[in-house]
Formats: sequence, C-alpha cells, structure tokens
Amino acid sequence: MKVAVIGCGLIGKRRSQTAMEHPLSELAIVVDINPAAAEAVAAQYGCESATDWKAAIAHPDIDIVAVATHNGLLAEIAIAALQAGKHVLIEKPMGRNLAEALKMAEAAKAANRILKIGFNHRYHPALAKAYDLFQAGAIGEIINIRARYGHGGRPGYENEWRGNPELAGGGELTDQGVHIADLIHWFAGLPTEAFAYLQTAIWPIQPLEDNGFGLFRFGDGAIASFHTSWTQWKNLFSFEIYGQKGSLTIEGLGKSYGIERLTIAYRKPEGGVPDLEDLVFDLPDTSWELEWQDFIEAIAAKTPYWGAPEEGVSAMRMLDALYRSAKAGAPIHV
Repeated sequence: MKVAVIGCGLIGKRRSQTAMEHPLSELAIVVDINPAAAEAVAAQYGCESATDWKAAIAHPDIDIVAVATHNGLLAEIAIAALQAGKHVLIEKPMGRNLAEALKMAEAAKAANRILKIGFNHRYHPALAKAYDLFQAGAIGEIINIRARYGHGGRPGYENEWRGNPELAGGGELTDQGVHIADLIHWFAGLPTEAFAYLQTAIWPIQPLEDNGFGLFRFGDGAIASFHTSWTQWKNLFSFEIYGQKGSLTIEGLGKSYGIERLTIAYRKPEGGVPDLEDLVFDLPDTSWELEWQDFIEAIAAKTPYWGAPEEGVSAMRMLDALYRSAKAGAPIHV
C-alpha cells in the first residue's frame, strides 16, 4: 500500500520511517509547505516530495494518508483524504474541537474507510500489559484513576503553533491531556461528569492554558483525577489505576520521561503491605511501529483496531466537557 505523509516535522519523520520499514506499506511521497523540509525527508527515505497536500491525496496510486500537521489542518486534510477514498491515520488530537472530531467520524463512515487517531501511548508495553491485566480481572473493578503528565515547555512557545489558539484549538489540556483522556476512557469508559480548573502560569499563551487540572466521575461512582502540565520542569508520566483487589501503576515512557515501569499491587484482604510485582520495560520505544501494524492489519484484514473514530470522539467529548466546566466554574455533564 502506497503512503503519503503530510507534514515533515518530528512526527511526520517518524511516520515516514515507519511506513517505509513496514513490509506491507511503501512511502511514496512526503509533503510539507516548507520545500526544504519535504526534500530532506524525501532524500533520506528515497521517495517523492511536494508542497501541495491536495495533489498528493488526489493521486490515484496513494492508498494511505498519514496526517502529521498542526491541529488546525487535521480535519480538513483527513476529510478530504477520506472523500478521495484513502485510509487515514491522523495525529492526536482528533482535530481542534469536538465538532471537528464528529465531522471526521462521519466522513470515515460515509467513505467506508479506516480512520485511525494516533493514540500511540496505548502501544507502550507497560500500558498495554496493564490493560491486559485489568481486562483479565487482576485488580477487580476500578475505584479510581490518578494521572500526571507533563514537560517543561520552552521559551518562545507563544510564537509556535501550539501557542496559537486558531491552530492549536487548546493548550496543554488538548496537547498532552488528550492522551490522558484516551487512557482513562480506555480503562474506565466514558464518564458522566467533568470538572476542571485551567491555569496559565508561566508561558504567555493566553487564552490557552499551560496547566490543566481535571476530575471525571463515572456512572458507577468511580473517580479519575489528573494534572497535565507545561510547567513540569522534569518530564513526568504517571498513570495509576486502583481497583477493588489491587492497583496498576505505570511510570515513565522512556527517554526523558524515564524508564517505563509497571508495578502491580495485589491487595491482601487481611490488610498490610500488598504483594508487589515490578516489571521494567527498558527497550527502545516500538509504539509507533506497533501502532502502524495495527493500522495496516485493520486495512488489510478488516480487524478491530485501537484509535477508532468513536474512541477519538470520546476523548474529544471529555476534553470539551472539561473546557466547558472551566469556563462555567461548575461540574458539567459529559
């Protein structure tokens, strides 16, 4: 299957390499509004380069379009590609807002094509193992979830697309918070109620936020709390799931976020220190390759896949409720 990658930044380069290396896909063309950026990636991977994404997706030989642009172009390009009969993988989030996510989901349904949202965190080994354990009943029903995710930003953020409300749609709650929303939804389902406080503490990106604090409540009484931050001076990822019989704690994502670890705690009915099992995953990050494999299998064999449109819409629905809550200063129905 021939692939067009739209956007030649860091993520576009990763998508290009992954598409090139997979036995069932061929990187045919890379596109960027900056000709030098597209030409550099094309030279590295031996494919064509272009600056016009519309011509690339209209090409009859292209089967797959991977969209790795800023948030402001995700919906426009994805919908056009789907209408052109292509299968599409877009980076998270699923557009700038819930309305764009719903339009993309409808376009995928109308075109009868695969649309996958890039929730690559699901493919990290500690998170994938935790999910398997949870599904097997290792910790029982969920009581609560606690998550923290952030990095320290960088000077000049206000001059990048992430500091532009029109291009980004939202601040840190949208950027990294969408990963947390997706993981919470993956484990616990769609919450019924949301509450949030937003903060712009350091980076001059108003009206966008550099910190998001959120709570979700579920129909069964479970609670999820989280903090996503662009003022986390030492990069951090922590995701904890507490159940009736124990807990699953994931720390780190590799590289600057630290070695990826999963700690499984089995509660003792009589009380006392739980039985603990620690798993360490210190091999190179293969989440991008696993995600692409899932995408290719969904196209080739019509198998179920992670990051389907309804999952992307659910994450955006959760973020939408958090933003509405922060504006209203009150809990909001999801």
